[in-house]
Amino acid sequence: MTFEQIYRQEWGQVVATLIRLTGDWDLAEECAQEAFAAALQRWPRDGVPDRPGAWLTTTARNRAIDWLRREAVGARKLQQLAATPQEPEAPYDVPDDRLRLMFTCCHPALAMEARVALTLRTLAGLSTAEIARAFLVPETTMSKRLTRAKQKIQHAGIPYRVPPAHLLPERTPAVLAVLYLLFNEGYSDVVRSKLTGEAIRLARLLVQLMPDEPEAGGLLALMLLHDARRETRLTSDGALVTLDEQDRTRWDHAQIAEGVAVLDNALLRSDHGPYQIQAAIAACHATARTAADTDWSRIAALYAQLPQTPVVALNRAVAIGMADGPAVGLHLVDELADSRLKGYHLLPATRADFLRRLERRPEAVKAYEEALALATTDAERRYLEKRLREVSVRA
Repeated sequence: MTFEQIYRQEWGQVVATLIRLTGDWDLAEECAQEAFAAALQRWPRDGVPDRPGAWLTTTARNRAIDWLRREAVGARKLQQLAATPQEPEAPYDVPDDRLRLMFTCCHPALAMEARVALTLRTLAGLSTAEIARAFLVPETTMSKRLTRAKQKIQHAGIPYRVPPAHLLPERTPAVLAVLYLLFNEGYSDVVRSKLTGEAIRLARLLVQLMPDEPEAGGLLALMLLHDARRETRLTSDGALVTLDEQDRTRWDHAQIAEGVAVLDNALLRSDHGPYQIQAAIAACHATARTAADTDWSRIAALYAQLPQTPVVALNRAVAIGMADGPAVGLHLVDELADSRLKGYHLLPATRADFLRRLERRPEAVKAYEEALALATTDAERRYLEKRLREVSVRA
């Protein structure tokens, strides 16, 4: 195992343990950084310990004790820390501390933006600069956001613990929502693509920590199934590639199999929640041998089980149109024209695609032009420009 792999695997645990022991977020991160720096110096010479996580945690704990000894205000914390039993040979309760940290970062008292940033910093180990780049803000701005979030946790007395059972139903959705947002941020924008890997890693952790939470499994399956198509989503010049045009031989079929297995396990456990249903839709796409083999009728039925937001209604219209014909799909899309989707580029883009399939090219040109004016990413714009050129020539 490489040092980078150890860092990614152990960072969250070390920080979580130090936060529990000291109650000081900044001190925990600083001591964790010093422990990893020490490992980088010593391990090449002495060899990697059998239990690198235990070595790192012990080293970070000792750094924290040294710091507290130098600070008069740390006397009480030092007594508490010294009184905490240390059993380096006993198995560490890895899930417990990280679960506490995840629920603390995702407490509903914090703004969603703060939850995302704090989760990336403490559990994923991303630097403030990396998080700032991911969210396209200056590093100083992100630093202030992280500081305010930590201060709010301390001042509001937000407990560092997993909520009791009766509070889990109201708190777990916040954790899932943060992970879902992290994944989507990375999946929709090449600049932020690193976030998809972090979201999947944290979702795996959540499933490990909460194996009886079916929506956690549903979310992990959804991420795995979408991410399995990552390498085929863009052309060499950065244009979006639609599902029916992607090279399915380049999909990660091992990851698809894992996603389907995770989903099957999640579907056995409860009534089907929105993440499980979305994962089932993704599985229909991922397991179809060719685009023509896609079971669009089943996909439409699955969309009908989701809360009927305008975006879900649009996706359902697409599925029905693919199953029953473009004329039917166009009729359903036109019914959404006065909805909250006004200004959403996928509405005219979807309409343009149905018009193209119906050979109504002059109308398709206008719809593609409208979609192009509303598109928000370069990949989407390049795809729409390509389609617009095609229908313009034929028109």
